[in-house]
Amino acid sequence: MKPYLVLLIVLVSFVSFGQDNLFTEKELSITKHIDGTLLEPKIDSKKTNLVIIIAGSGPTNRDGNQNFLKNNSLKKLAEHLSNNEISTFRYDKRIVKQILTNNVDDNIMFDDFVSDASDVIEYFKSTERYNKIYIIGHSQGSLVGMLAANDNVDGFISLAGAGNNIGDVLVEQVSNMSPALGKETQRVVDTLKTGKSTTDYPNELASLFGPNIQKFMINWMSYNPTEIIKTLDIPILIINGTKDLQVSVKEAELLKNANDKAQLEIIEKMNHVLFEIEGDDLENSKSYNEAFRPISPQLIATITAFIQS
Repeated sequence: MKPYLVLLIVLVSFVSFGQDNLFTEKELSITKHIDGTLLEPKIDSKKTNLVIIIAGSGPTNRDGNQNFLKNNSLKKLAEHLSNNEISTFRYDKRIVKQILTNNVDDNIMFDDFVSDASDVIEYFKSTERYNKIYIIGHSQGSLVGMLAANDNVDGFISLAGAGNNIGDVLVEQVSNMSPALGKETQRVVDTLKTGKSTTDYPNELASLFGPNIQKFMINWMSYNPTEIIKTLDIPILIINGTKDLQVSVKEAELLKNANDKAQLEIIEKMNHVLFEIEGDDLENSKSYNEAFRPISPQLIATITAFIQS
């Protein structure tokens, strides 16, 4: 990507952050599991490119929010891209709808998220309304998007996605907080990677390895992101921020090293929820529930340049 093009789009993005929205908004139900929001630029008689945004782990909705954490990061991402003449579709993960209807499926699997993403892709391909279709997968959504992309889309963007197997990521994260628990996490992960469940784990790890989540984790751990990204023969953009508390820059570098055709962009001071953080980890953590913050203009510029190149 040419540096001057990104700089130009950064300048445009700063201006557009304060402008009225230049898109229309429509609510769509793709399947019984998937509800989302389609934004389309107000452009007469011109096909646009479409970006499908896939959210990260947990009960994350289309806007990037979950439980008591509201930052609207994915909503802001979609709106700014659509202000840059890119159509966007973002959707609630199926678990969100299940929680809202008090009908949670305890047998939900990681592969269900991949199936949902594939259904969304096929829906929009069938409309023949768009020039090209891209995926943006955020965090867990990066691996989901990789698996759904295959030969089905025109480009893939990994946003704060892990390069390591999720089991290894969990071991590192827990070890950073408690070396002793890290050893226990490694032991449990080693068992789950064989496809076997276990009841032998400390109570402190119940939220990660409780009986109602082990099948899901075994399914998730069966995939290695670096192996999957090697199979993609489409334009790839890998983005990570230097202030990301959950996914380090080295994870993005692993993905890049696995596919030498991919483009890697590291955004200074951007955190996991796409905000630019000037201060310490406390400010960073608090920002997850601070919807007043703007997302990184550099992020918008980088994605826009990749799609419009």
